[in-house]
Amino acid sequence: MLEKIHHTSYHRYTRFGFMLIGYALMLWFCGPAYQIDNYSLKGSLSFPVSIAGFVFLVLGIFQKNKINLKGFGAAALGLIYISLCWGLMIDLRSSGKTYDIHLHDTMYVIAWGFLPIVIVASIWINDTMAYIVGSIIGKTPLSKISPKKTWEGTIGGIILCVVLMYVLWNRLVFHTSDIFLGVFIAIVAFITAIAGTIGDLFESKLKRMANIKDSGSFMPGHGGFLDRFDSLLFAVPAVWLFIFFFAH
Repeated sequence: MLEKIHHTSYHRYTRFGFMLIGYALMLWFCGPAYQIDNYSLKGSLSFPVSIAGFVFLVLGIFQKNKINLKGFGAAALGLIYISLCWGLMIDLRSSGKTYDIHLHDTMYVIAWGFLPIVIVASIWINDTMAYIVGSIIGKTPLSKISPKKTWEGTIGGIILCVVLMYVLWNRLVFHTSDIFLGVFIAIVAFITAIAGTIGDLFESKLKRMANIKDSGSFMPGHGGFLDRFDSLLFAVPAVWLFIFFFAH
């Protein structure tokens, strides 16, 4: 879809090169959970796959096909948009990795696998609540990019997402009344809801630029396969940056 934005026809070597580099980028984030009998995906595959990707990319560049630099740059940005975002998701979930969260005078050790679940749950709740609130009281369009979204539904979805995530995780999952742990979960839900909404609008903008209705035909009736993950692709980096810079 990114290629179609600039109507660029790449040589098959270039396409394959970008695919391999994107795959190598995700492999680089694989932790101890992604290995079999001490055979590490990161240590054993990320470097050779990267080299192979660059080789195919160079071969494609030197073919007779004329390269549209804007289209080439758009395809390269796809590595950040898709591969890097999924790599950060893998990093958040890496087995054996814990996060030491210091809140007030208490330190919480968050186990691996916790944050991805919170992110996915926040996206589901935000999308559902935004749809319900927007259907009931939505009147003001949020953006021309996505006419069905309204400010009322967006704000209502974010607020209800934060409240429900606080209640569900702090009260029902952890069975604790510690307000600081609840605040941490609420912050993650808040970041996820906002970034997820932006991600949804961004993917809609890409489709408009490419002059297409669906991002693909793999999931007909759902706007394409990418539509199921557009929110996640923006929410994951946002939460990862929050954890990296503020939550340790």
